[in-house]
Amino acid sequence: MKIGLKHLIERYFRQLTDGCGNGDCTNEFCASCRDFRPLDNNAAAAKALELFKINAKLCNPHPSKKDFLDGMMSEADICPAKEDFSDVNHLTEDTVSTILGFCEERGDYSALIRIVGRIFSNSDALIKSFRKDEPIATENLDSSEPTDVDEQEKQGSESMAASSAALDEGLDEMMDPCEVTVDIGAVRRVYDRLLSLDQVEAALVNALIYLTPNMELDLEYLDVYETNPDYLNIFVIVLENSNLHSPEYLEVALPQFCKAMSKLPVAALARLSKLWSGYGLGHIRRMMETFQQLITFTVVSNEYDGETLVNDDGTVVAATQCLKVAFYASILGGDVDVEHNEEEEEDPESDELTLHELLGEERLYKKGPPADPLEQELGVRPVDSIRPLIPYEDFVNESLNEVVEMDKDFTFFKVNAETKFSFQSCPFILSVITKNQGLYYDNRIRMYSERRLTALYSMVQGQQPNPYLKLKVRRDHIIDDALVRLEMISMENPSDLKKQLFVEFEGEQGVDEGGVSKEFFQLVLEEIFNPDIGMFSYDDDTKLFWFNSSSLENEAQYTLVGLVLGLAIYNNCILDVHFPMVVYRKLMGKKGNYLDLSDSHPSLYQSLKKLLEHVGNVEDDMMLTFQISHTDLFGNPILYDLKEQGDQIPITEGNRQEFVVTYADYMLNRSVERQFRAFKKGFLMVTKESPLKYLFRPEEVELLICGSRKLDFEALEKTTEYDGGYSKDSQIIRDFWETIHSFGEEQKRLFLQFTTGTDRAPVGGLGKLKMIIAKNGSDTDRLPTSHTCFNALLLPEYACKDKLRERLLKAITYAKGFGML
Repeated sequence: MKIGLKHLIERYFRQLTDGCGNGDCTNEFCASCRDFRPLDNNAAAAKALELFKINAKLCNPHPSKKDFLDGMMSEADICPAKEDFSDVNHLTEDTVSTILGFCEERGDYSALIRIVGRIFSNSDALIKSFRKDEPIATENLDSSEPTDVDEQEKQGSESMAASSAALDEGLDEMMDPCEVTVDIGAVRRVYDRLLSLDQVEAALVNALIYLTPNMELDLEYLDVYETNPDYLNIFVIVLENSNLHSPEYLEVALPQFCKAMSKLPVAALARLSKLWSGYGLGHIRRMMETFQQLITFTVVSNEYDGETLVNDDGTVVAATQCLKVAFYASILGGDVDVEHNEEEEEDPESDELTLHELLGEERLYKKGPPADPLEQELGVRPVDSIRPLIPYEDFVNESLNEVVEMDKDFTFFKVNAETKFSFQSCPFILSVITKNQGLYYDNRIRMYSERRLTALYSMVQGQQPNPYLKLKVRRDHIIDDALVRLEMISMENPSDLKKQLFVEFEGEQGVDEGGVSKEFFQLVLEEIFNPDIGMFSYDDDTKLFWFNSSSLENEAQYTLVGLVLGLAIYNNCILDVHFPMVVYRKLMGKKGNYLDLSDSHPSLYQSLKKLLEHVGNVEDDMMLTFQISHTDLFGNPILYDLKEQGDQIPITEGNRQEFVVTYADYMLNRSVERQFRAFKKGFLMVTKESPLKYLFRPEEVELLICGSRKLDFEALEKTTEYDGGYSKDSQIIRDFWETIHSFGEEQKRLFLQFTTGTDRAPVGGLGKLKMIIAKNGSDTDRLPTSHTCFNALLLPEYACKDKLRERLLKAITYAKGFGML
């Protein structure tokens, strides 16, 4: 291969020194172009290497340039000897041009159709086609006496020999293992010409149908890729066909091709993903849309149920696996940060058998799922992506989400991963709602598991079984009681945290069917986030909380906050928590960086951005050093050196980037390391064995904990239930919904906060929220009240719509805390 690449570079060299012989040439990189500036041989050799790197245009040799023709390629490469072209065993751009010209002259494209069908249906022929390293004839002219041309050839050869070491060195640098030997530019130009001919389309479709079954067998049983990595060329060439999404391909050709592609080893898929990532947004989007269209077409064309699962549809599964290649290409082609990771604490390995292992159930209750093989091969995770080329939402297939049976899929994911395909292994294609169902099953299975273990232990030890995580707390000492109880559980038997939460308020009757737990969460968070306590600082502009670096509270308090968040996810409860996105990124394993400041510390972000963009003399204009100042819990200024003797190091144009990075690292990581470590410890106590980190991105974790900011009150109206004599047809209820729909966005959020304890919708939207409106007496001047723990609104039957609006607005505007009860 390396020899072929040197031949290609030699062609660039001769084009730069000799030209193509065409007096009307317009190629700026050809010596025959009128605007071309002559280069000496050494400069031409260096330029040839540069042109090769960017895959620059190569001229077709002009017939008048006999020495160029013989030196660059054989006559047969340009014009095959036989008119039926039976001697063509692979394609080049020039060969296709010649055949097309031949067919156009005769007005008959049968020869082209025959050759396209023959080459595109043969894997060996496709592997050899459109190569960058196309073999070049190097025989000298048959002459006994040297000519001027021979002398020029000799000088050119000597110059190439002189720079051979440089070429070899450059080739070694460029021999990226992910690079392929296909001339992509040539393939695209050929497709542009071929696909303009309707007669050729059918030949391409039929060739692909004939080719793919053999490819699938070769990859599955013969390990052809390991033997010849250039086997990937077939997939590169075929996928450049911009018509793959058309109906002609969707029924047979593309499904078979995807099945073959899914058999490629992980290393080959990684090469393909890296290759696509360099092709830009348009190419990756076309790939994504092609696979998505095949999935949608297949799903809507079939019927699935509990017996006939979409997981068993080979076409959908293969297309999903192919879509994964485009998904990672989108990540790699965008902005990525594979560094700045939080340190992960590894659990010590234990030689002792667990009860699950003794019962033979270890697969069902094993710790988090293994990392995706393609993800490991590429060395990048979705959480590393700062901004992908294609939005994540575009990879979600709604048609698939409607038919996937998540209870069955969960079993495949946890137990039968080796024999059954689970769409949770490709979480990018699933919506948050669907993934939340999978997480729900995982949580419920673990709760059920803990109940079984508790029953077994109680039978063996003769103790009273305790199948729930019971918390008995006093309202006026809720933080202390919760902290002591949860701390004891986490130290003595942390597996109890996996049990279903059951809260009891001391001195109060009531069974916790979800409402009491919700009220517990609300009261704990209300007290913990109280600015007077000083655990978190509050930004009035962003309305977000951040860890107080100078807090006097011990780490156990922060661990409790993490536990509460983890328990809320585990028990499917929405919390009224307001953290910047960087908190969730850090929980998922990424450190905060400069860009995260735009969300958490917007004023600081704008100041640092201005510093980076400043065009004057940074040192004189800004007068900054590596010493920064911030305030403590009591508002007193604290000076901190970002570097040793930072007050003596001025910020200049040369070190301002370092200053910004170091400043952001201090604010988001180092200054709150103690507090965040404890917070994350509490969160992981509940979620570490969960597939949460595998299935969800940071923004989706926020959605699980806090709910969605998108509010659809039409959906809420459809699902609301009525009690105490009200119905959807009651006049007061009709007036109520007309009033609600007339509210502005902020008023709607206030109403939701008043009624449910949070101003966000649960995962899946307000239609998933079960709100109750109950009658609370006849006409009165009393305000409406609410039971936030049950999402219940107690509404008096006001005499008129205007009074209803006035009373309701006053209630939601002046309500303080978590509801009125």
